Amino acid sequence: MALRIRMPKTKMARREAMEGYLFILPWILGFLIFRLGPMLYSLFLSFTDYAARGAPQFIGLENYTYMFTKDPRFLDSLRSTLAFVVGYLPLNLALGLAIALLMNQRVRGITGFRAIYYLPAVTSGVAVAILWQFVFHKQWGILNAILSVFGAQPIGWLVDPKWVMVAFVIMSIWGVGGSMIIYLAGLQSIPTELYESASIDGANGVRKFWHITLPMLTPTIFFVLITGLIAAFQIFESAYIMTGGGPNYATYFFGLNIYFTAFQSLRFAYASTLAWMLFAIIAALTIFVFTTSRRWVFYAGAREDA
Repeated sequence: MALRIRMPKTKMARREAMEGYLFILPWILGFLIFRLGPMLYSLFLSFTDYAARGAPQFIGLENYTYMFTKDPRFLDSLRSTLAFVVGYLPLNLALGLAIALLMNQRVRGITGFRAIYYLPAVTSGVAVAILWQFVFHKQWGILNAILSVFGAQPIGWLVDPKWVMVAFVIMSIWGVGGSMIIYLAGLQSIPTELYESASIDGANGVRKFWHITLPMLTPTIFFVLITGLIAAFQIFESAYIMTGGGPNYATYFFGLNIYFTAFQSLRFAYASTLAWMLFAIIAALTIFVFTTSRRWVFYAGAREDA
C-alpha cells in the first residue's frame, strides 16, 4: 500500500503548518548541524586515516580489520564494559523495582523519602565520582571503616583488579533512584480495580504481585531495560576520574578507549571506528531486546491476535 501524505487544503491550514515548521526549525537546524552532521562525518572518518593534520586519506576497512585482529585495547575495553553491564543492569532492574514498591506505600512522609532516593540520580557525575573516591579509599575510606567493625581486612577497591568492578557496580547502584521513579509511575498507573477483584477472589500479596503487578509493569520494565542498557555501555566520566582505566585495564571501558584514542593518541579516524563499533553493539542488543519483548511485554488493551 502506497503511503499517502495529506497536505493541508485550506489557506488557514497551510499557514498553521508553515508556522509549525518555523517553530521547530531551530531544533531541526541544531540536529542537522550538531548531531547528524558530525555523526555522518565520523562515519566517513572511520574509513580513513586521519590524525588531526592534513586531509583524511581513504583506507577502506583497514581500521575495522585492525580493531578486530591487532588492537588488544579493543578486547580489554569490550571485556570491561560487558562485565560492568552484566553486573549493573540486573541489579538496577531488581533494586529499582523493590524500592519503587516500598515508595508506593501510602504512609506519612513518603514524598520526602521519594525525593531522598531520587536525589542521587540528578547529582553531577563528577561530584559523585569524587565522593566515591573517598568512600572507596583503602586507608581512610568509610566503606573499609565499616567493614573493619566486622573484622574484615581493608580492601583496595580502586587499586585491586578483583574488586574495582564491584566498586563501580556499587557506585552505579547508588543512583538507582532514576529507575525507581519510572517504576513508581508505572505502579501508580495500574488500575486499583484489578487488585480489588483479586482480593475478592482471595488472592494474597504474592499472587497479586505475580499475576497483576508484574505483568502490568512489563512495559515499564522494558523501558528501564532499554535505557539502562544504553547508559551502561556508555559509562565514562566516573572511570575517567576515579581510575583512568586501571588497574591493569580492569576499568578500561569503551568510552575511555574512544576518548584516549582520539584526544591522547590523536587517532581521530580510528576513534570514530571504535565509536561506530560501540553504536553497532548497542543497536544490536537493543534490537534483540525489542525482538524478544513480544514474548514477555504485556500492553493493556492490546488484542491477542494483533
